[in-house]
Amino acid sequence: MNIENTQVQMRKGILEFCILHIISRGEVYASDMLVELTSAKIMVVEGTLYPLLTRLRKAGLVDYKWVESQSGPPRKYYTLTKDGEDFLGGLDQTWTELVNSTKKIIANKNTKKK
Repeated sequence: MNIENTQVQMRKGILEFCILHIISRGEVYASDMLVELTSAKIMVVEGTLYPLLTRLRKAGLVDYKWVESQSGPPRKYYTLTKDGEDFLGGLDQTWTELVNSTKKIIANKNTKKK
């Protein structure tokens, strides 16, 4: 097995959760999301972000508005919808449960079966 493949899959699994959290802070431009995700080593491929944002918008979890830019073309700024806030609340609960469960399993790593 290749560890890099497993690491990529783990990151992909939490990407949507992280994107929703970034958007939950307020209006955010896609390139700012990309910078944060890249610096956190969650995502490094730009081509992954835009299709995911489109899917989240079609699901009614995020919305966007166009804002004129003084230094170029208009920019799309994303926000969470009410459904997105509710959805993220459910993901937060699931995340907490997963972290706690994982910690329990890892804490038992020195316990051997008899």
